[in-house]
Amino acid sequence: MSSIISAIGTSNPENRFSQEQIFQFMKDAHQLDAPNARRLEKLYQVSGIDFRHSVLNDFGKIRGEYDFFGNGLGLEPFPSTSLRGDLFQFKALNLSTHAIENCLNQIKGFDKTNISHLITVSCTGMYAPGLDIEIVEKLGLNPNTERTCINFMGCYGAFNALKVADYICRAQPNSNVLIVDVELCTLHFQRENTLDNWLSNSLFADGASAVLVQNEEFATEKLFKIDSFYTEVVTEAKNEMAWKIGNHGFEMQLTNKVSKQIKSGIKNISEKLLKKANLALDEIGSFAIHPGGRKILEVCDEVFQLTNDQNEHAYTVLKNFGNMSSTTILFVLDELSKKLKLKNNNEKIMSFAFGPGLTFESMVLTYA
Repeated sequence: MSSIISAIGTSNPENRFSQEQIFQFMKDAHQLDAPNARRLEKLYQVSGIDFRHSVLNDFGKIRGEYDFFGNGLGLEPFPSTSLRGDLFQFKALNLSTHAIENCLNQIKGFDKTNISHLITVSCTGMYAPGLDIEIVEKLGLNPNTERTCINFMGCYGAFNALKVADYICRAQPNSNVLIVDVELCTLHFQRENTLDNWLSNSLFADGASAVLVQNEEFATEKLFKIDSFYTEVVTEAKNEMAWKIGNHGFEMQLTNKVSKQIKSGIKNISEKLLKKANLALDEIGSFAIHPGGRKILEVCDEVFQLTNDQNEHAYTVLKNFGNMSSTTILFVLDELSKKLKLKNNNEKIMSFAFGPGLTFESMVLTYA
């Protein structure tokens, strides 16, 4: 029997900023002269993003009013990794809880004490005892709930959580696996005036999602059936995207060559995935692509010759939320499910995410 994604819930911090507001913050933070300010503004204007959410309220303020960043020149005193980690720990649980409630409330009569496994995902914050134990405590889950933490894998982390959940539900059919994915990317803003920082600071945002995965035989609600996964790492491109812990937060290395690497490799990845799923490309009705940036979505449109209808949900998520790292693909699937509910058919979906490595993660789902 197959595994089923029974429900998806999402949540965002209350602070919602326009790209224009964030640009004004960044222009001052990077101490840009007029020509470079115009270059940065253009980057924001073509990002495909209208709004982003953050646990920080500083992005809507001017220097002198900041609560988290320093109010001196260059945002001095610049927050340490310890301070950023403390704020992650303070904010992550409530945001995660809202996503869990939005997920489980969709399943009538579901008793959360029946959750057998909990998988948490994040690449923007870690501590121990961790978010997994806090969720068990706050939700009143059984203390024998089996827990797995998937950390620091980047934007494709949710794929690995879905794989683990799928393996569990096929091996132990009466399992109820809750995935909780929370990313507070904006905590790790970096002030150095580099193109990598310009690019990453124009994209990333905060959000959380929760997913319940069950065996098909026991699921009372069904969104997507999990069909197949395929992963591949292209180590020649490992320097195009990287993520490491620095003294002042986590440091992102992100070059503008990522979309070119995806363009050159994704067709081959898709062919291997489709072969594994015993499908042809023309049997795929919709795509669910991690919106790492507008250019990445456009590259996928070009390679697969997608219609607007096949990929519009990814653009919608990018527009309204930005790139929330690993949780973003679950926002895309949530948006897609709302559209497919109107079609009411068993449409095949091909999904992709990309991250450090350079890693390609892919899967085939069926709308259930």
